[in-house]
Amino acid sequence: MRHLLSIADLSKAQALSILDTATELARVSDGAVKKLPTLRGKTIVNLFAEDSTRTRISFEAAAKRLSADVINFSSKGSSASKGESLKDTALTLQAMGADAVVIRHGASGAPARLASSEWMHGSVINAGDGTHEHPSQALLDAFTIRKHLSKGAPDLAGLRVAIVGDVLHSRVARSNVLLLNLLGASVVIVAPPTLLPVGIESWPVSVSYDFDAAIGAVDVVMMLRVQQERMNDLFYPNAREYSRYFGLTSQRLKLMNAPAIIMHPGPMNRGLEIAAEVADSARSVIVEQVANGVSVRMAILYVLLAGQSLKEGGS
Repeated sequence: MRHLLSIADLSKAQALSILDTATELARVSDGAVKKLPTLRGKTIVNLFAEDSTRTRISFEAAAKRLSADVINFSSKGSSASKGESLKDTALTLQAMGADAVVIRHGASGAPARLASSEWMHGSVINAGDGTHEHPSQALLDAFTIRKHLSKGAPDLAGLRVAIVGDVLHSRVARSNVLLLNLLGASVVIVAPPTLLPVGIESWPVSVSYDFDAAIGAVDVVMMLRVQQERMNDLFYPNAREYSRYFGLTSQRLKLMNAPAIIMHPGPMNRGLEIAAEVADSARSVIVEQVANGVSVRMAILYVLLAGQSLKEGGS
């Protein structure tokens, strides 16, 4: 395993290896000494051509906890903002001796283009490309679900997950559907017809337009951000109507199963897809997702650059 471009590139064994490694690394992070020398001497570049806070900081913290050197490269204020091509940027990074590039890009397929070219010799990690995929987010979501609901099982078999909201523009939804299905969970998509992608019938999911009917039958409610910045057309009448039918409100919270948890990849539109009091409720694991993201991204870097999982006896 050299790159992480898509969940579709992972076998079940590889996905579980990353989750198991993340579990071991989380124990290290909870200890007095939070750093490991595993990637000392390695250089990891965060190449973010789109704005990001959580993902960029999470990957930076993960790399530093593994003792790697980190270079943060933002398109704003860089040569990329002056028209430099992805190829020229990659050649520059390669000249700097990058062992891995964590890339977020507005163009779907940009990480795959980088990985398949002769421009880069190191590993490429997709940190979100267009509306395509966001594999590390799906892995941290699976890690969080497994921690709370798997009852010691290695996978997520038998669990039911509702992914709710703006599926059309969500790379998080695409990666989560692939990974949850790979790990044995069943997924229901809940969204207005206007926010469903073309070809949804080929996805390994069921589709519902009735949030109230679906919410009581699932173990996880994963809300998606309404990505207004990607919407050029009117996909729903107004915020009030969207929240009424597809928002996670205090009233809907009462319909959830007793052990069910609430997730959101962030950033949240409080009051639109999720009520503020619900986001801050005892059922919510949204803040924990952020913390788990560091452990999971440490595991991704560990597996890619150290060449094995922690349980296999990596360095």
